[in-house]
Amino acid sequence: MNLEKGNLLYRGKAKDIYQTDQQEQVIVKFRDDITAGDGEKKEVMGLKGYYNSLISAKLFTILENAGIKTQFIDLPEPGFMLSHKLEMIPLEVITRNIAAGSLLKRFPFQEGQNFNPPIIQMDFKNDEYHDPMLNDDIILALGLATSDELEIIRKITIKINDVLKNFLETRGLLFPDFKIEFGRDCDDNIVLGDEISPDTCRFWDRETKDILDKDLFRKGESGVIEAYQKVANMILDEEDKKKWSLNF
Repeated sequence: MNLEKGNLLYRGKAKDIYQTDQQEQVIVKFRDDITAGDGEKKEVMGLKGYYNSLISAKLFTILENAGIKTQFIDLPEPGFMLSHKLEMIPLEVITRNIAAGSLLKRFPFQEGQNFNPPIIQMDFKNDEYHDPMLNDDIILALGLATSDELEIIRKITIKINDVLKNFLETRGLLFPDFKIEFGRDCDDNIVLGDEISPDTCRFWDRETKDILDKDLFRKGESGVIEAYQKVANMILDEEDKKKWSLNF
């Protein structure tokens, strides 16, 4: 597939979005930048974008096969994802299955506490305001989404959680929480976008409870890339590894 990139449309903390020769398609480049704390802590770690793209492509494919519409089209090569162009909604939709992270600083939950049903939280994706938590009234007042769109987002999010949680458990992983983003396609459909990776999710080894995600970087611990590699190794099928000539 031709990966010739057009104009740079958007540069985020860890990804670049480029126009293609198809008006409604973009190329997402996964960079090796890794950040925490609203971007205040930042490093470059080789192969981070490589593993994130493989993991995202695999999980998007799992969701597509379950009937969930995503931005993902293809992974022509590791690090570059061909995607549908979306008008992104500035909401971070966070689903929490197990109490961890910032939730413990804000509320009197016990670390490791299970939530059934899961907690769905929405934050304003805006660095200037430090991504504050929102309620529906504020979302509507800001004009970020309509009531109907919020209902659709919640329904899709619950299904995403069910599909991924079940899949990851079969691969030996716990899924404490994850952050996803949605956008509107050219027909104004609500579509899952961005990425699903150790940058945006918590993954724990089911047996050892070892952390296998960006929390290692947040805490200043070593083995970040090794953790990302392990997640890829656990979720990719042998045919996936053969396709990319991977030897884990």
